[in-house]
Amino acid sequence: QAQLVESGGGLVQAGGSLRLSCAASGSIFSINAMGWYRQAPGKQRELVATITNSGSTNYADSVKGRFTISRDNAKNTVYLQMNTLKPEDTAVYYCYANIRRYQMSTLTNDYWGQGTQVTVSS
Repeated sequence: QAQLVESGGGLVQAGGSLRLSCAASGSIFSINAMGWYRQAPGKQRELVATITNSGSTNYADSVKGRFTISRDNAKNTVYLQMNTLKPEDTAVYYCYANIRRYQMSTLTNDYWGQGTQVTVSS
């Protein structure tokens, strides 16, 4: 199996910064896209940012210019630097990865982390 473990959430005042990390481990041959989603209370899970294995990025309009996604392929880790945080950024943030587990198979599966709480106070 493969697992994703997130870290870095917490409580911060509006205007502050946080950095989330997500490390993939287990049976992994390669990782395609990685990314971050979030879910606020009473709302659907939404995309925050994604990054391909070649470094191409995509952001939700609501976080463009404030959040930066990056990854370290050698460490199978994806990061989300969040600056100028707003109360509306409060949510549980979930890490995502599309993983190919075996060299002998091109099959890939989506994996999710357990989520980390980010709370931004006004």
